[in-house]
Amino acid sequence: MKMNSTQVLYFTLPAYFDTGVLKYLYFTIIMSLYMLIVGSNVLLIVVICVNRSLHEPMYLFLCSLFVNELFGSTGFFPFLLVQILSDIHTVSAPFCFLQIFCLHFYGSVEYFTLVVMSYDRYLAICCPLHYNKQMTFSKVAILSVFVWLYSVFATVVMMSLSAPLQLCGNTINEVYCNNYAIVKLACYDTTVNNVYGLVYMFTVIFSLIVLILYTYVRILRVCFSGSTQTRQKAVSTCTPHVASLLNFSFGVFFEIVQGRFDMSRAPIMLRIFLSLYFLTCQPLFNPLVYGLNLTKIRIICKSIVFGKRM
Repeated sequence: MKMNSTQVLYFTLPAYFDTGVLKYLYFTIIMSLYMLIVGSNVLLIVVICVNRSLHEPMYLFLCSLFVNELFGSTGFFPFLLVQILSDIHTVSAPFCFLQIFCLHFYGSVEYFTLVVMSYDRYLAICCPLHYNKQMTFSKVAILSVFVWLYSVFATVVMMSLSAPLQLCGNTINEVYCNNYAIVKLACYDTTVNNVYGLVYMFTVIFSLIVLILYTYVRILRVCFSGSTQTRQKAVSTCTPHVASLLNFSFGVFFEIVQGRFDMSRAPIMLRIFLSLYFLTCQPLFNPLVYGLNLTKIRIICKSIVFGKRM
């Protein structure tokens, strides 16, 4: 059992190291990535909001997804930019817990939005005649509100278990604040925290796997038994979703491995890359994959960017 607990006012982040004048290069690269993320996601949100032809369930769920990308990126990138330029890599305890809330909330919304989108594609491809009756705007609103409210509830419960913990250290060996990193600093038994984290993780992942397997098995059956046009429609609408799901799942897997297992022997650059992958690739990946693959969005984006109808 750990002893000598103290009130932690700040946390240190030793994952950051002195890079000399290269820090300005890293700052420029990260800032460019952040601006690209903000610009691409805002562009797609505006495109969906102002064009009535895109006020369909699939695009409304996409809009929610892009809003979440902005939220998650803003909870991470400004903090990362400050740390890159700073010579003292510390963060106050209140801000650290605020970042934990933002990033875990982002991850929850991301997963559940992808699940809802898979359900929408299942209805559209496997039950096209009943799609408009089953996927009404009121149902879209209910599903979207549920995703965000449930994520708030789950994250608040997690934070309520972590915030009161008495800590015997203040060192977080990552480039941002992470809930499990805080739990590992606790002086006393953290069984409740670990059980809740594992139950939530496996419940989300198990539900996701079951739903995705079911929906895409049904979609594949329709693809193989339907016409060429049906197959093309299924492929064009489902490929971006599957790619986004796999990309985010890889990031989550890397983050779980890094948090749950001892990675101290791994090269520090590898650990930094795994952390950056989880919070960088998805906000960059989604606007590109959906903007390039979905014809309606691609055409309208071109008309906005180039100032003419395509």
